[in-house]
Amino acid sequence: MPLPEIHPTEVVPGNALFVRNMRLLWRHDPQLALRLDAVADHERFPLEPTRSEAWTARITTADGKSVYLHSRHDPADEARQWASAVEIEDKYCIVVSGAGLGHHLKELFARLKGDAFMVCIEPSLRLLATALACVDLTPLLASGRFVILTDADKSRLHGHLHPHSSLMLLGTQFAHHAPSRRLDPAAHDAIQQAVGEFIAFARMSLMTLVGNSLITCRNVAMNLVTYARTPPIDLLCQRFAGDPAIVISAGPSLSKSMDQLASLKGRAVLCAVQTALRPLMERGIVPDFVTSLDFHEMSRKYFEDVGDLSRTHLVAEPKAAHPVIDAYPGPVSLLGNDWARLVLGDELGARGGLAAGATVAHLAFYLAVYLGCDPIIFVGQDLAFTGHVFYVPGVEIHRAWRSELNRFHTMEHLEWERIARNRPILRRVTGNDGSMLYSDELLFTYLEQFEKDVAAVDRRIINATEGGARIRGAAAMSLAETVERFCGREIEPDRFAYREATCWRNDSHLPAALGEVNARRAELEEAEGVCEELLRLLDELSGLIHDPPKFNHTLIRVDELRTRVHHDTRPYRIVNAASQLAEFRRYTADRRINAAAETDGADRARRQIARDVEFITGVRDGAREVKVILSEAADRLRHPPRLGIEAPAPGCGETAG
Repeated sequence: MPLPEIHPTEVVPGNALFVRNMRLLWRHDPQLALRLDAVADHERFPLEPTRSEAWTARITTADGKSVYLHSRHDPADEARQWASAVEIEDKYCIVVSGAGLGHHLKELFARLKGDAFMVCIEPSLRLLATALACVDLTPLLASGRFVILTDADKSRLHGHLHPHSSLMLLGTQFAHHAPSRRLDPAAHDAIQQAVGEFIAFARMSLMTLVGNSLITCRNVAMNLVTYARTPPIDLLCQRFAGDPAIVISAGPSLSKSMDQLASLKGRAVLCAVQTALRPLMERGIVPDFVTSLDFHEMSRKYFEDVGDLSRTHLVAEPKAAHPVIDAYPGPVSLLGNDWARLVLGDELGARGGLAAGATVAHLAFYLAVYLGCDPIIFVGQDLAFTGHVFYVPGVEIHRAWRSELNRFHTMEHLEWERIARNRPILRRVTGNDGSMLYSDELLFTYLEQFEKDVAAVDRRIINATEGGARIRGAAAMSLAETVERFCGREIEPDRFAYREATCWRNDSHLPAALGEVNARRAELEEAEGVCEELLRLLDELSGLIHDPPKFNHTLIRVDELRTRVHHDTRPYRIVNAASQLAEFRRYTADRRINAAAETDGADRARRQIARDVEFITGVRDGAREVKVILSEAADRLRHPPRLGIEAPAPGCGETAG
C-alpha cells in the first residue's frame, strides 16, 4: 500500500526550511529568488515520504509517463550511489542537468574538493520551489560555489558563469539526473548547449588574451616615444562643455545620415571611429576627433589616402598600431596606460584620461563625455546587422573584397555569408525603431556595455541611429529632429584654438624616457638571472626530497629568491602583462595540487617543485621577450620617427637629430 502524498507546505511548520533556503538564494541570485517566490504553494509537486523518512515526488514526464524523482525506499543512499559514479578527479566544475529534490546535489557537492563549484541546470521553477521546501540546500546556497541556471538566455548565463570561467577551463564534467530531465528534455539540452558554448567562448577569450598580450605590450613599447613626446589628454577635459557631440560609428545605417552630417561641421563636435573615417572623408565630412585602439597593423589602412587630417585630433590607446600613430599628420593624444607607467615610472608615465574602450565606439563615447559635451548623440551605432550587413558601404574591408565581386557574388552576399557563419550565436534584439533585428553575442556584449555607460553618466544621450539596436537609457530620436533641437548654433571657434597653440611633438622628454627604459631592461636582466638560479636550485631540490635536512636548507635559499620574482615586484608585473601564460599555468597547477587526493609529503613536494619549475621558466622566457621589446623601444627613443608633424610649434623643445 503506497504511503500517502503530503503537500510541501506540511514539511516544516511554517515552511521554515523554504524560508531558510530562500534567504540565501536572495543573497546570491535575487532574480531567481523573485521568480521562485511567485510560485504558489499549490503549484509545487506533491511529496511522498519514503521508508527512510526522506522525501520523493512523482512527476508526469513530457511524454506523459509517471516516474519518481528519487527512490521510494532511501533517496539518500540512491544519491550516494549516483554521486560516486560522477567523475570529479581533476574537475573544477560539475554541471548537473536536473535538480530533482536536491538529494543528489547535496551528496555530490559534499564530494567536491578545494574551490570546485557546481552548476545546476533546472528549467522547472515548480521543481526548484519544491526542492527548496523539502531539502536543506543551505550548504550549497551559502558557499558561493553553486549556480542555478533555469534558461538558455546567454546574457544571464554569462553573468552567472563568467566569475568561474577559469575554473571551468581547468576541467568541467557534465552529469545527468535522468528523472528530472524527463520533465523537459529539450529545455535541458538547450541550456546545456549554451553552457558548452560559454566554455568555448571562455577558452577562445583566454587564448586571445594570452596570445595578444605580448603583441599589445609591444605596441605600447613602440608607442612610448609618442607617449613621451606628446601632451597628455588633460588639455581636452571639459573643453567643449555644453556643446553637442555626435559619436559616429561605422554601422550600416551610417549611410542614411551622411547628408545631414555634412551640414553639422562646426555645429557639433564630430567624434568618429577609425572604421568610419574613410566613408566620412569621401563625403567631405572631416571629423574633429577620431579614435583608435586596434593593435593590428592593418588598421593603418583606415588612415591611408583619406585626405587632409591635419585638423582632426587622433585620440588613441597606447596599444594602437604604432605605424598609425607614427604616421598620423595631426594632433595626437595617447591615453594613460598601466604598462607604460610601469616602464616609464610615475613622473613620465602617469597620465589621466579615459576608461579603456571595449571598442573604438565606446572610446569615442568616453571621449565625448570627457570633453564635457551635452547632449551626446549616437549615429551609425547599429550594434546589430541592419539590412543584414556589418558595416556602412565604403569601409576598408569592402575595398579588400572588390576583386571577388560579380553579379552573383555581391557585397551584400559576402556580408550575409560572414554573418551566417556565426549563426550558432545569432540572437534577436529590439531595434531602435521597434523592429526586430539580428545581432550576435559579441555585439550584444557591446550593447550591454553601452547601456551601463549611458546609465553611469549625467548627460542627455540620444540614439539617432537610423536603424540598429535600441540602447536602453538613450532617447530614440531621428537625426533630423536631434539637429533641429540641439545643433542650431555654431560652436565658439576659440574652443578649437588649442590645436594650433599646442606643441604636438616635444622631444625634450625623450632622454629621460630612454633612461627609464634602459633601467627596466637592467631590472629584467637581473630577474632573468634570478630565474636561472632558481631553476638550478629547484632541480637540486627535486633530488633532496628524501633528505629533509638538506631539502630544508636548500628550500630557504629558494624562498629567498622567490621573493625577488614575486608578483608585487615591478619586473614581474612588467613580464606578466606581456606574457600571462606563466601566471595561468601557476594558477592551474595550484588548483590541481589543492584538489588532489591526499598524498604523502614527498609526492606533494614533487608536485610543487614541478609547478615552480614551470612557472619560473615562464617568467624567465617572458623576461627575455620583454627585453627584446624594450630594446626596440630604446632604439625608437634614440631615433624618433619623423613621419608625423615635422616642424615643432612655437615653444616646443629641441627636435632630436
